[in-house]
Amino acid sequence: MQSILSLIEAKAYKKAHALCIKMIENNIQDPRPYCGLAHIAFDHKNVPKALELFQTAQKYSPQDPFYIAQYAKALTLIGRQAAAREQADRAADLPINDAMTADMIGVIYSRTGFHEKAIPFFKQAVSLNPQPANFHYNLASSLQFSGDFDAAETHYNTALARDPDLFRARASLVSLKKQTAGQNQLENLKSEYKRLSGNSDAVLTLGHAIAKTLEDLGDHRESLDWLIKCKAPKRAELDYHISQDIELIEAARTALNTKADMGLKSEDAPIFIVGLPRTGTTLIDRILSSHPDVIAAGELNVFSELTKHLASTPSQYVLDKDTLEAASNKSVTQIGHDYIRATKELSRGAERFTDKMPLNFLNCGLIHRALPNARIVALRRGAMDSCLSNFRQLFATKYSYYNYTFDLQDTAKYYKAYDALMTTWRESLPANRFMEIRYENMIDHQDRETRRLLEFCGLDWDEACLRFHENKAPVSTASSVQVRQPLYRGSVGRWKKYGEKLNPLKNALGTLAET
Repeated sequence: MQSILSLIEAKAYKKAHALCIKMIENNIQDPRPYCGLAHIAFDHKNVPKALELFQTAQKYSPQDPFYIAQYAKALTLIGRQAAAREQADRAADLPINDAMTADMIGVIYSRTGFHEKAIPFFKQAVSLNPQPANFHYNLASSLQFSGDFDAAETHYNTALARDPDLFRARASLVSLKKQTAGQNQLENLKSEYKRLSGNSDAVLTLGHAIAKTLEDLGDHRESLDWLIKCKAPKRAELDYHISQDIELIEAARTALNTKADMGLKSEDAPIFIVGLPRTGTTLIDRILSSHPDVIAAGELNVFSELTKHLASTPSQYVLDKDTLEAASNKSVTQIGHDYIRATKELSRGAERFTDKMPLNFLNCGLIHRALPNARIVALRRGAMDSCLSNFRQLFATKYSYYNYTFDLQDTAKYYKAYDALMTTWRESLPANRFMEIRYENMIDHQDRETRRLLEFCGLDWDEACLRFHENKAPVSTASSVQVRQPLYRGSVGRWKKYGEKLNPLKNALGTLAET
């Protein structure tokens, strides 16, 4: 199997394909070549064929967790997180004797937000084979999301010791703590940036780490220069036009064209937390999940997956324009029933749970139709800070929904479309089911806004919600460090520190820049 995967990793697809066909001719029930062909199909964006081949590999070796994990990993890459987690659970129940499979199961759990489940498998991988740098990196990432920063630092350093070229580990170390004049890696980061300048992923990742360091040191203007510089090569590689995202946001409105189904009336309705990334969604999630009756289920893709299944559109994307438009013309009652059933385990027995998938802001109309008792909490933040925080964030490049963040002008256009959609939801959805919270108001009036939030969600007052930073649950977002601290105003009005450097953004936003 490793020889096939090595050929595929080297993009020697013809050799890999020929080897797989020869292996099938020798033994039609050998699972390895089907797994190899699945990877080739996936790399060539033939997702349906890839999934079929992964399932064939499983059929010929149903008790081997390796093939189940391979299939689950592919599911995570196309956004089918709930299905991926189910496959990971299957693999986890089988004997696991090799480090690669243990690591892969850990990766699936971490990608689906179950870091408490991921960590034991990452530890098992490191125990079985402590040499691969990536095993230590993966363990460190889940430890960071779980709040064990000291252990995370240890394993990031171990990963770098194993592989000095592992730029992700170098950048992650910077994210763990604020850099100071006396303790920073700025020169090392710049040296690595220059050395790896031919690798757009390395340039992007190290450039963000340099920008973060400069910002910590108070040099905001040079920080922005580095962000613009490091994002440009990856932006040039993408086949992306902002019009694609604007069309997607516009399509979300079509959900209101059909009479509400009002299909599922359950009192234990979920709480959806939506909004742009880096606008306070994680903060609200931590406040709510600090309540004894609420648990954070993570950033779930379940609603979008169910919508995709209902719409039966042919594209490989779970969330796209055609899917939203098709779903708007169908009854979505079954989605509500299926959603409650699919999230039963994720809620871990709590009376209420939060679904903090920011992109569900596109689904608000459909959510209300499918789950009329669900509460939807939409985060708002000042337009300039929202756009800047999105531009500053390093998102996974394989997750195309955030491609607008590679360019400030694109970010401004996206924000304007988002703002228009939020206006539609505010004017169309019932006030007792949809509420907006301004990030700045929560920062300045924590007690008042927390009481308002709990009342809206139908929850009794609990002082623990004011002490959200003591919440020990894992955090699967870039806010993993910040939300373990009490509220502070440091990020309010951050854009002003960049001076005239942000004038192009301000001009692009127009009157919204003042909101």
